[in-house]
Amino acid sequence: MMLTLGLFVFQLQTLPYQNMQRNVEYRWPSNSRVGQRPALQFLGIEEEKITLSGELLPEITGGTLSLLMLETMADQGRAWPLIEGSGTIYGVFVVNSISQTKTDFFPDGRARRIEFTVMLTRVDSSLSAMLGDLRQQAEGLIGSAGALANKAQSTIGGLFA
Repeated sequence: MMLTLGLFVFQLQTLPYQNMQRNVEYRWPSNSRVGQRPALQFLGIEEEKITLSGELLPEITGGTLSLLMLETMADQGRAWPLIEGSGTIYGVFVVNSISQTKTDFFPDGRARRIEFTVMLTRVDSSLSAMLGDLRQQAEGLIGSAGALANKAQSTIGGLFA
């Protein structure tokens, strides 16, 4: 597995990308000052975009069906977690665009080569906020499991008393 976007897995059999470009922008507006350099002020993170591009050879790798699956996910208008095969969590992303160029055709019109580009934009506020929500959910589950264990222990203890 190279990367997952929600339930879609990028791998050799689906969409093996050859290039991954990540771009994060930061807001630093300047304020003019008399006789001095402009003062810069940090206002926060702008947009984070990831572009995946590659070339499919349907005889060897994934093909139009894999692109169609990704397009179906994008059509839903939902945000999906993006996680690298190494375990790196990039955040929650939406699919902005999917483009493809088909070349070198078989006699029946199927393409021998499909070049694709998938553009993603991050929509969650921060990774720490996302992980914080996961921590709260986990603590809630642990608390519920502990209460259930205490209830089971008191029930079992009542049977033998």
